[in-house]
Amino acid sequence: MPHFTTDDGTRLAYRTLGTGEPLVVLPGGPMRDAAYLGDLGGLSAHRRLIVLDQRGVGGSGAPADPASYRCDRQVADVEALRAHLGLDRIDLLGHSAGAALATLYAAAHPDRIRSLVLVTGGTRAVGIEIPDAEWDAATEVFADQDWYPAAWAALESLGPDTPLPEQSGITMPFAYGRWDDAARAHAADAATQTNWEAASAFYAPGAFDPEATRAALRGLDAPVLVLAGGYDPGPSPARAAEFAACFPHAELVVQPGAGHFPWVDDPGGFVRPVAAFLDPAVATVTVDGVRLAYRVSGPEDAPPVVLVHSRGENGTDWSEIAAALSADRRVYAVDLRGHGLSDHPGHYGFDVFRDELRGFVTALGLVRPAVVGHSMGGAAVCLLAQSEPELMDRLVLEDVPVFFPLDPPRGRAERPEGPLGFDWAVVPATDAQVNEPDPAWRTELAVISRPTLVIGGGTSSHLPQEQLAWMAEEIQDARLVTIKAGHLVHAKRPKQFLAALREFGV
Repeated sequence: MPHFTTDDGTRLAYRTLGTGEPLVVLPGGPMRDAAYLGDLGGLSAHRRLIVLDQRGVGGSGAPADPASYRCDRQVADVEALRAHLGLDRIDLLGHSAGAALATLYAAAHPDRIRSLVLVTGGTRAVGIEIPDAEWDAATEVFADQDWYPAAWAALESLGPDTPLPEQSGITMPFAYGRWDDAARAHAADAATQTNWEAASAFYAPGAFDPEATRAALRGLDAPVLVLAGGYDPGPSPARAAEFAACFPHAELVVQPGAGHFPWVDDPGGFVRPVAAFLDPAVATVTVDGVRLAYRVSGPEDAPPVVLVHSRGENGTDWSEIAAALSADRRVYAVDLRGHGLSDHPGHYGFDVFRDELRGFVTALGLVRPAVVGHSMGGAAVCLLAQSEPELMDRLVLEDVPVFFPLDPPRGRAERPEGPLGFDWAVVPATDAQVNEPDPAWRTELAVISRPTLVIGGGTSSHLPQEQLAWMAEEIQDARLVTIKAGHLVHAKRPKQFLAALREFGV
């Protein structure tokens, strides 16, 4: 485990997880061994996590002066770590009490912050306290759980003289979205991972000057993500929104069904918004309450093009095509709901994706873009062109289903083992619609009035090419081009695919 030495001579340890751009991570507790963070639900797949063990905790040494455990005194430790890493500016993530430390660091060193992520906490730094009555009321969301009566009775027994370790154990059931085996195991480690003497000193009088901190934060130019758990009583989403308002450039994300440790409750639900926020190539927009990630490239004043991926893929699937088109087009490669870094709301279908695309184009203020869709994404583009043809300039449909009922129908697909890059619920939802599609999705092809290019993958595609030819005949102003590449035309034959797009005017 690597170490560095602070200005007061304390030797601190940190661990490194993953690869890529560094993200400095400050644990909470307060003063809990950073091991409880794990890899933050898989965030290490997106960033190189530099996870600090605070003084006196984990692999770090104890300071000569115990008063230096106080939160504001540890700001110098974060600055020493930044200097040790040789970074001019840092992306900084703090959890719970670590978010308070991260906030104080941002206030003291705003020029050193590139981006700031504050996870379920930190509000004390700006003077936002959580009254006991508000905390207690928030726990009622768990009132129907078997464990609640005993946990609530223990909670009512808390008093000002209750030792910190006992307080922690009593409140833990309310700190997770689900008090299941994983949560219990994660909570059980708190007793042995926390330096309780240091925890008592962390919030000692003088640790915070909320008025001065708020004033300093008004000069922070860096983007800030405040992530709250939907079930977290401290801070609640409402208090987290109040916290976010303290920053000039802050975004609030509430993770549904999560508590104080959101990466434990739903790793993917935690990682997606954080990874999207930290990636400078990714932007987000909310459509009907669903947060969609997308990548944009090309001149801002160039004609817009929207690229829509197939089932199981995401906007990065278009990387080569987007790079070529962005020479003279403003290119938007979206992650549809349930895919990539976008939210997984659990409700899917070709018509749902159609409505989402309408909302995406409208929310971004795109004026008559060309829209290119592959397979599932192309079918959604086709449905959008049926309902609102004037929304787009032209459309390209790459090897798309034509919505003839399947005979025989697809059977139930088995989910592959291991993590997926999309929500598996997309598969049964869209398979059901492919088996028994809405007849109007075929019969209304004739209402599409925009110029249309249908690209087929030839006989090696699993889609019947004669149906694509029929589709091209039904649409008023359409032509069919066959590129013998199978279903993945733009991936296997990118030059031919691009040539077809360019000839079509995209």
